[in-house]
Amino acid sequence: MILEMKVPSPGESIKEVEIATWLVKDGDYVEKDQAIAEVDSDKATLELPAEVSGIITLKAEEGDTVAVGAVVCLIDTDGAKPEGTAAAPAKEEKAPEAPKAEAPKTAPVQATTYATSTPSPAARKILDEKNIQPTEITGTGKGGRITKDDAVNAVPSMGTPTGGSRGSERTKLSMLRRKVAERLVSAKNETAMLTTFNEVDMSAIYALRDQYKEDFKAKHQMGLGFMSFFTKAVTRALQLYPDVNSMIDGQEKISYDFCDISVAVSGPKGLMVPVVRNAENLTFRGVEAEIKRLAIRARDGQITVDEMTGGTFTISNGGVFGSMLSTPIINPPQSGILGMHNVVDRPVVKNGQIVIAPVMYVALSYDHRIIDGRESVGFLVAVKEALENPVEILMDNNPKKALEL
Repeated sequence: MILEMKVPSPGESIKEVEIATWLVKDGDYVEKDQAIAEVDSDKATLELPAEVSGIITLKAEEGDTVAVGAVVCLIDTDGAKPEGTAAAPAKEEKAPEAPKAEAPKTAPVQATTYATSTPSPAARKILDEKNIQPTEITGTGKGGRITKDDAVNAVPSMGTPTGGSRGSERTKLSMLRRKVAERLVSAKNETAMLTTFNEVDMSAIYALRDQYKEDFKAKHQMGLGFMSFFTKAVTRALQLYPDVNSMIDGQEKISYDFCDISVAVSGPKGLMVPVVRNAENLTFRGVEAEIKRLAIRARDGQITVDEMTGGTFTISNGGVFGSMLSTPIINPPQSGILGMHNVVDRPVVKNGQIVIAPVMYVALSYDHRIIDGRESVGFLVAVKEALENPVEILMDNNPKKALEL
């Protein structure tokens, strides 16, 4: 029986996908549920599993854009699974042949030619006036000789030849990368984006992590990172400043009473933004567990469109790559994004004294059409206050209970 394998729908809004990579060759035997291809949608890269076992016939090429529901391959379920490769038959031994007499060697006859890149006298004078070396141009005369016309038409080199490689390669952007590019340009062109900055003294969080990270890891089998603190601080600030947790839809504003936090993570196919649902109800352990789960799925290429759909606010941590400061771009249709950066020991003033403290710069990019300066600055200050006083503001003065220790 011949089974037609069609492209499944990755999500309601997705009408077509692109064949990124075939993981099998035409005529291969495939097992049921074996990954046979990677397909790009405008939101994620997904694996396409074989629906049955059999011999596969490919009906689309890598790079082809195919509609959802289109046939991309055939699987012949009657095709027999190939057995182990049989040993190659022994080769027949042939009697050694008598060596052939070599023909006497003669010196090749060289034709008299003009030397390549040798200019005529008139051409040399012109090249000298232009300060051009004969080796920089290609002659069109006999044997590659540089003619007067070649010298007249020669243009001086704008750079110093180094002898190094000057190759280039043109590759097609994946559908995911094209969609990301389109959305970023759209966000810049269609929103009144503005960025406000602040700095956070991370001393209190460092002290908490130093005190409890081993107990947290031993009990929950996961690390106690910065993201749980930032997520808890952000959800609190969103509830204090609900306009930051709103979106524009035409001439209407949509406000949400929940906090679905999109978390930007780096995957093998580029930036992925999975969503932590109802983050306002999660504990520190719950946030860490969910972000770890989503990051692993993104890294392994298993993230689904549903897991990246929606989100009311985004957190992007460029600090893991060493970024000191940036202006993150809004993830439309959301109205705000918080950029985290690296932590650096800096001189700060505490109680009238200059001391060294671990400081992170944070940035909030927001859509000024819906969020005013008071809300944006107030939101970022609320995040700063919570991060600098986590025991009091985020843990209700009971770190052990908050961390479920």
